Amino acid sequence: MARLLPASSLWVCLVLPAWGATLDASAINNAQYSSKRTSKDSVDPAVVKAEILLDRAQFSPGEIDGKLGANAQKALKAFALANGLPTSDALTADSWTKLVATSQDPVIIEYKITEGDVKGPFLKRLPSKLEDMKDLKSLDYSSPREGIAERFHMSEALLVLLNPGKQFDKAGDTISVANVLNKRSATIGRIEVYKTIQAVKVFDPSGAMVAFFPASVGSEEKPTPTGTFKVSSSDANPNYRYNPDYKFKGVKTKKPFTIGPGPNNPVGSYWIGLSAEGYGIHGTPNPSKVGKSESHGCVRLTNWDVAWLGKNVKKGTPVAFIDEPQADRK
Repeated sequence: MARLLPASSLWVCLVLPAWGATLDASAINNAQYSSKRTSKDSVDPAVVKAEILLDRAQFSPGEIDGKLGANAQKALKAFALANGLPTSDALTADSWTKLVATSQDPVIIEYKITEGDVKGPFLKRLPSKLEDMKDLKSLDYSSPREGIAERFHMSEALLVLLNPGKQFDKAGDTISVANVLNKRSATIGRIEVYKTIQAVKVFDPSGAMVAFFPASVGSEEKPTPTGTFKVSSSDANPNYRYNPDYKFKGVKTKKPFTIGPGPNNPVGSYWIGLSAEGYGIHGTPNPSKVGKSESHGCVRLTNWDVAWLGKNVKKGTPVAFIDEPQADRK
């Protein structure tokens, strides 16, 4: 994945919180609200806590990185809207109070690395071109660290900051991770894809918003459709089939080909097919780029967000693609 970064001590020092404190489980679990924020490039323990609480409430900030970026701001606004708070993309006292009230469980917990985490197989190198991926049996993680970070919805940078000196390749080692695995299920009545704000909203049959996800929606080469379609399939670990009619940039072949499954597959580790032929909602090998880069015509979410959606959505569920901003809906 493109998010893979070196874990050297120099690199860790360069991204430590601006306020100079140690970033550990206690600092995050005990973080309190403050109207003062650190710089956008620094990790803030209160933001880490808010992002984890948002994730657990099913209002995804995307990759949890401790920085109040665009995806976290969109999630805060959606959470405020769904909970009857003044709509704001900032971390306000009202949104903080409501978030903290959603769960009493610690947001950072200890996790013991398993044999499965370090067993592999792992990719030695992830090809940059689609044609070079077709000869690989599967598109696996590049390292145990990458797999562990994704399992707990975290950026690798934050995982390293929380666990100084750890290499993440030894079964039995105990590390600190985001407490995000126990997700509630939901009955989904409708999905709305917003092209302008690059987001997906999920509603229950009564019309209440029950989930929100940042998304990468469409591209100039293959714009997303307009209108309402239906979910036609939901599949984990999909193959990726390239159609030369798409004429994607950088792909020179004129013959169709198939890329094996795996989290580093171009459509990630989950595919939700739609009744619009060739379109779907899917995962990504680059969670840090969700909402910040184009998708090849489809709707791209993080692997963990689309997995939750795929496990809860039923065939026939309507999916509406919305071109222009509309009045906010609860």
